[in-house]
Amino acid sequence: MTRTIVASASREVVIGFEQPFCIIGERINPTGRKKLAAEMVEGNFETVKADALAQVAAGATMLDVNAGVTAVDPNETEPPLLVETLKILQSLVQVPLCIDSSVPAALKAGLEVAEGRPLVNSVTGEEDRLEAILPLVKKYDVPVVAISNDESGISEDPDVRFAVAKKIVERAADHGIKPEDIVVDPLVMPIGAMGTAGLQVFALVRRLREELKVNTTCGASNISFGLPHRHGINAAFLPMAIASGMTSAIMNPLRPQEIEAVRAANVLMGTDRDCMTWITSYKDYQPAAGGTPAAPPPPSAGAGGRRRGGREARRARIGG
Repeated sequence: MTRTIVASASREVVIGFEQPFCIIGERINPTGRKKLAAEMVEGNFETVKADALAQVAAGATMLDVNAGVTAVDPNETEPPLLVETLKILQSLVQVPLCIDSSVPAALKAGLEVAEGRPLVNSVTGEEDRLEAILPLVKKYDVPVVAISNDESGISEDPDVRFAVAKKIVERAADHGIKPEDIVVDPLVMPIGAMGTAGLQVFALVRRLREELKVNTTCGASNISFGLPHRHGINAAFLPMAIASGMTSAIMNPLRPQEIEAVRAANVLMGTDRDCMTWITSYKDYQPAAGGTPAAPPPPSAGAGGRRRGGREARRARIGG
């Protein structure tokens, strides 16, 4: 079965159909977070560090890293800021990183300092993006997120989004990039705006798995955009997506409902062998006063991770 290998300097993670769901922590992203953006511009990375440690402690398998703090000349400002952020995180946490930028120069700068085998986020079906990003992916031998939109924008037709994903996989093959190094984001539409959004993405994920044999991801909180009590929707969506074959998501691991839903899905899908991550996470579980579930202590290592050298550990975009 398809196995996408990502790694830090000391830990390897496998994204795959028979692996625990990969939780990609979304919080190191200044988009929509004015305070974080201002801090990063000033060279203050205390919130970045705190968010990184908290997400790993909560069970993130990987961390998404975005340094897009401004739309003013991002080709000049984003590369050095992304590099600094990556260096800080690599010295702080052991989980693999996902380098997240729409600026090719920033991705190149990030890949030059990245340790291990990071995931690149992302390439689309637009011709200029394919020609800018795929050579970088091949040169640095890293996997990449392929987002199912192109020059025509984001189609509401799932067949069109599948066709764009297929085009990216085929173009990647032209560059010598194997399907296992493509993680497709089929694009999750807000269920509040499109009542078939859930059904669409579940069907798309099944097609991507069966026909293209690629791993998949998404911005999980997109599904609940615009609705009240978003985390309840997200917590229902994630196990359903996992049952349909989705293998990773960019999400907020600090939301107990959502992380519990993913861990429970791993148990029920048979990827949490002997239920060991569930048992480790919840063996001391006690409801909080008033019946509100208490946040459980995290396991010692995020699901999906294992240290290189054979020492096994128990097997992480918008909103949040």
